[in-house]
This record gives sequence, C-alpha cells and structure tokens, in this order.
Amino acid sequence: MPDTRGLQVHSDAEMLKLADTAAAAGFQVATHAIGDAADAQIIGVYEQLSKTYGRDRRWRIEHFQIADPADIPRLAPAGIIASMQPTHQTSDRLMAEKRLGPNRLAGAYAWQSVLKSGARLAFGTDFPVENPNPFPGLAAAISRQDMNGQPPGGWIPSERLTFDQALAAYTRGGAYAGFAEGKIGALEPGKWADFIFVDRDPTKVDAQSLARTQVLETWVAGKKVWERAPSAAPTERGK
Repeated sequence: MPDTRGLQVHSDAEMLKLADTAAAAGFQVATHAIGDAADAQIIGVYEQLSKTYGRDRRWRIEHFQIADPADIPRLAPAGIIASMQPTHQTSDRLMAEKRLGPNRLAGAYAWQSVLKSGARLAFGTDFPVENPNPFPGLAAAISRQDMNGQPPGGWIPSERLTFDQALAAYTRGGAYAGFAEGKIGALEPGKWADFIFVDRDPTKVDAQSLARTQVLETWVAGKKVWERAPSAAPTERGK
C-alpha cells in the first residue's frame, strides 16, 4: 500500500527478497531508513543476510535517524553500519519533536549510543539535501547545536561525540563503509595523501567557530588541486 509520500511499502519478506537478490549479485546493500519501524525492519533483513553472506558485507542503513533504543544493539552483531549525517539533527529536530513527541526520541540521531553499542558510524553530508561542507556537521556532532548555538546546551546532549569520534566517522568511518580503508580515510603509509589546510585549529575552537572553518588548500593524492584566492582568505589563519 502507498505511504504518505506515495512510495510502496514492502513487507519483511519482500524487503528480504530484494536485498538478497542484490547481495547474491555481489552488491553492497544500502537502505534508506529513518523511522523506528523502518530501521527495525531493515535491521531484521540484514540480520538474515549476515547469516548467509557473513558480517563483512558492510550492510548500510542510510540516515538511521529515529531508532528504537532497543534496536541499536542489533547493529554490530549483524555487521551493520549506521551511515548518518549530523546536520540532519540540527535541521530536523523541531520537526521530529512536533511529529513524534518526546517519548520516541530517545534513539534520535543517537551517535554516541551507536558507538557504545560497538557498531560503526560513517558520517556524510547528504548533499544535495544538505550543504556539502562537512564542518557544520562536525560542529553539530560535538555540540548537538546548530550554527547559531541552538538549543542551549545541545539537543539530547548525551548523544554528543568527542571531536576525535566525529572526525573518525567522517574519515575512517566513511572509508570503511566503502571498502576503501586501505586507500583513504587516514594519513598513513600506503594510503592516498588526501588532506586540506584550514584557517583555524579545529580542535581548539568552539562548535560555532568550527562550523565556520574555511578551507585554504585542498590536496588529493599528494597534489594540490585547489587554493583559496589570497584576497578571500579569512583573517583567523594560524589561530
């Protein structure tokens, strides 16, 4: 039957058949799931697939935004990656509160709970829905606040990440989710020298300043591919 967006809703058996067909053909399966029922359904599908294909197929749930806390511990045993976008929390929190109410938000954008469960996080920006700039996402991940510092103290602050945790989700986590951890995701011997120069030390500024970080140079595979024009360079370089 159609849901409110006019998309077809599949039964558990139908979802399993679709995912199994893709997995049998060698594809890595990634499924968009946002609500608690959708997350629970696809976790059940991946649990079945992991029994057939093993845990290292790196099944992904894209967004995993609103989950039942009881389902979070099911991720790691099935080798499921929570592929999430931190700015969705700041963009969607008011809508989530209005539509779901406080009792269903304990597993909302639950980054710290996912990590504590032993599951892997992979962060991205969800461009073009959101801005491709990752720095507002890093800031949201460590503060649970938007670029204006709202709400005070952060939204469900227990789910905040440390800077190191958030950076790892954007780098090592993303590389792992794409079976590319041997090439990218960290500055280590044998990997591509992909890096940027920025106008401030991101580990020593508050979240709102972190969100406004500007890139000065971009290097890919050890070669500079972009440089900000000197006239456009911010004044905080070196701080």
